[in-house]
Amino acid sequence: MAGGKIILKTSDALKNVAKDMIIMGNTCLYGATGGKLFAEGIAGERFAVRNSGCVAVIEGSGDHTCEYMTGGSIVVLGQTGNNFGAGMTGGLAFVYDENKLFKNKINNQSVEIKNLDDKIFKNHQNYLLKLLKEYYRETNSLKAKSVLDNFDESLNKFIIVKPKNANFINLLNILIKAA
Repeated sequence: MAGGKIILKTSDALKNVAKDMIIMGNTCLYGATGGKLFAEGIAGERFAVRNSGCVAVIEGSGDHTCEYMTGGSIVVLGQTGNNFGAGMTGGLAFVYDENKLFKNKINNQSVEIKNLDDKIFKNHQNYLLKLLKEYYRETNSLKAKSVLDNFDESLNKFIIVKPKNANFINLLNILIKAA
């Protein structure tokens, strides 16, 4: 994917189970360089591998999400598989960690995680809020609605992920300039 916007959403009859449904297979966004992907459901394994510029929001993912990622941003509004961020050298990820399981899913050699509710991440919080509002407008996701309806309270469940050798502030500035 090099540009444009892809929106995957469920029918109204399936809205209540969308957050638990696989909506796309393995290796989606492999090597993506731009554009946006909004998917109301779970991505398979190796989502956003080698992503270098795409912005995406999904509701869960399999193993190896954001592997070798060099740019862009990924939001996961649910559980992830193991080895998240292995070899990640750029970009940012935001993971909604309702069950407090995510810290055991990351690749500790490649990435660093922080709680998004820290005051130093106010600009990151604003970026996430804007992106989630757009995602909700496009998908009518019940999961996104729940997070947005209680955004201030939801912040304490979001984890921000970055490569170990990068700076949180610089990465956000790159994303904002690219938008």
